[in-house]
Amino acid sequence: MKYIIIFPLLFTFFNVFSQEKEIKKEKWHWNNKKAKQDTVAGYTQVLKVDNVLYISGAVTTDLTPEGVQSVYNDLKASLQSFGATFQNVVKENLYTTDIAEMKKLNYVRKKFYKNDFPAATWVQIQRLYMAEAKLEVELIAHLPK
Repeated sequence: MKYIIIFPLLFTFFNVFSQEKEIKKEKWHWNNKKAKQDTVAGYTQVLKVDNVLYISGAVTTDLTPEGVQSVYNDLKASLQSFGATFQNVVKENLYTTDIAEMKKLNYVRKKFYKNDFPAATWVQIQRLYMAEAKLEVELIAHLPK
């Protein structure tokens, strides 16, 4: 009988005291040092939880070497906001309106990873949030503990 009473009490005790009530979020949003987020669209460029960076998509309206370069330069700035590099990236999601053209431009993207590629998903879509955008790339990166 004692075990039947003690087990639920122990379970409740560990469940209540082993989990934090809220996660700690740190944010970075381009040059917005005060709010650290865009309240119009409702997002932040980089959200850090524990040692993980969730990086919102960087976009370009032009699928050219220069356009792809600008996307990855923006992602580089996002990573650097918390001291990371492309070597910290573990997942990349790429959305484009023209996957065939993006495949031709992959050489620009690959330079940023220096042969240390993340898990990646590429998807062709009809349109992005910005109607004129043709490419958007988002990242997940891990920082050392």
